[in-house]
Amino acid sequence: MALSLSNFLLPLALLLSSTARCATVTYDFDVGWTYANPDGQRTRPVMGINGQWPIPPIVATKGDQVIVNVKNSLGNESTSLHFHGLYMNGTSHMDGVIAVTQCGIPPGSSFTYNFTVDQPGTYWYHTHERGQYPDGLRGPLIIHDPEDPHQDLYDEEIVLTLSDWYHDLMHGLLASFMSVANPSGAEPVPQAALFNDTQDLAVRVEPGKTYLFRMVNMGAFAAQYVWFEEHTMRIVEVDGVYTEPMEADMIYLTAAQRCSVLVTAKNDTSANFAFVGSMDQDLFDAVPDGLNPNVTGWLVYDDSKEKPAPKLIDAFEPFDDFELVPYDQEELLDRVDHSITLDLKMDNLADGANYAFFNDITYVHPKVPTLYTVLSTGPNATNPIIYGENTNAFVLAQNQVIEIILNNDDPGKHPFHLHGHAFQVITRSPDDAGFYDPANTPEPPSTPMRRDTILVRPNGHTVLRFRSDNPGVWLFHCHIEWHVASGLVATIVESPLAVQAQLMDSIPSDHWDVCAAAGVPTQGNAAGNVGDLADLRGANVAPGRIPDGFTARGIVALVFSCISALVGLAVIGWYGFKPV
Repeated sequence: MALSLSNFLLPLALLLSSTARCATVTYDFDVGWTYANPDGQRTRPVMGINGQWPIPPIVATKGDQVIVNVKNSLGNESTSLHFHGLYMNGTSHMDGVIAVTQCGIPPGSSFTYNFTVDQPGTYWYHTHERGQYPDGLRGPLIIHDPEDPHQDLYDEEIVLTLSDWYHDLMHGLLASFMSVANPSGAEPVPQAALFNDTQDLAVRVEPGKTYLFRMVNMGAFAAQYVWFEEHTMRIVEVDGVYTEPMEADMIYLTAAQRCSVLVTAKNDTSANFAFVGSMDQDLFDAVPDGLNPNVTGWLVYDDSKEKPAPKLIDAFEPFDDFELVPYDQEELLDRVDHSITLDLKMDNLADGANYAFFNDITYVHPKVPTLYTVLSTGPNATNPIIYGENTNAFVLAQNQVIEIILNNDDPGKHPFHLHGHAFQVITRSPDDAGFYDPANTPEPPSTPMRRDTILVRPNGHTVLRFRSDNPGVWLFHCHIEWHVASGLVATIVESPLAVQAQLMDSIPSDHWDVCAAAGVPTQGNAAGNVGDLADLRGANVAPGRIPDGFTARGIVALVFSCISALVGLAVIGWYGFKPV
């Protein structure tokens, strides 16, 4: 069949137009300590960028190449950057997870992240060093879309971050949390909630205009309820996935979730209106006296008028995000090729501290970053054993429908995030529903909600599905930072031989340089063994199990009794050798 010149020129013009829109967006980030007092209660050290805090947003357009040059000037801590929610298709080595896709960037070293964004939406970036981002190294990441299906519905956009705030540095808090003195695993309670890393935020609005609020919960622990007094929200995006617009009076954002809503301003300027973020206190083991769980901002129509205190509400009744329908109408993935069951629990180990477990395994990072194990083990990369006993590694074949059944055998709420993918939410139970029973569950929606972070209810379950079409090493973990530290993490090794084909000759030299500077091995299995890859001797492992018959309380009593005995013996010895 003959092709006309127009048949050739039209696709070429479209290609050139698309190419012309793409740009290279470069950020030079010098990460170092500075000071801040966002809630007006205490000045403390924070991790800033280029001497500033809050840190700057990363902003790009779909199709852009993003380059982030990072220099670590912290002096006393390694760091990294993870771009939360970006799939990193073909560039999984840029995911920024220490001990998984890279080594930490030691003080004085530099590292470049270089990737192309092919997905629009609301995201954020943060360090993925253990327990670090609550010290301030987290900010919004916005990817604009020239083809946004909702762009004709709003006039302007506003980025609104939510976060919880601690007055103390994370090193000390983590040491107290993961301690024999805290056998119940009670998480530290934040001292304040913030909007845009401040309080009393004023947002100027004009009558009749519609605003797209891009909301990001960058908190370490607390979910937040959010509402705008006397204004209705229309949800149009969650976690980078466009949705059919749905009205909501209140939304619930767990740590790491994002939600974009349309808010239309009133047609007069007779009053200003409060909007509120309220931390979910159900997450706190105990609520300290005097804690203010709320943060208030205002839609300001007229600067000369008062900013009224928010009104009391009778109950928290947020919109159920399970009802959302993706705009692209992606149908249910109904033929499961591979199912993974993860049973979640919290328990104590022999050191007396409280740990988190999937299938009775608490995550401990390997000596060799998992991606480097994939790249250095040839055909053995398909064997999950080589990734270590404590990494909860699951090896996936390419382009299959994967199902994750998550059973929460814990009375707490847990927000789970999957790197490298968005997932369909097939089932999500109410509180206290117990483990998943396929014979006793409702029919899933024909077009399920899709996102990358989901709340699992107390003593409940959820079922998620995605297609393994993105080779890489991806974590699946609770996004409460305390629970990451206590081991609530699984490793997804997706199409490892395809990863080798993609990346074997394209890992930049700075990957190896930071590993060398930190003394981290980059070849072999999880233990760094390169001969017998099934030999895991020397690998990082968890503390031992509590002996049968002991309880956590008993372990605490035993440990402190031993400490007291040793102190007593030391005093006796000192007294005995004291000159007469």
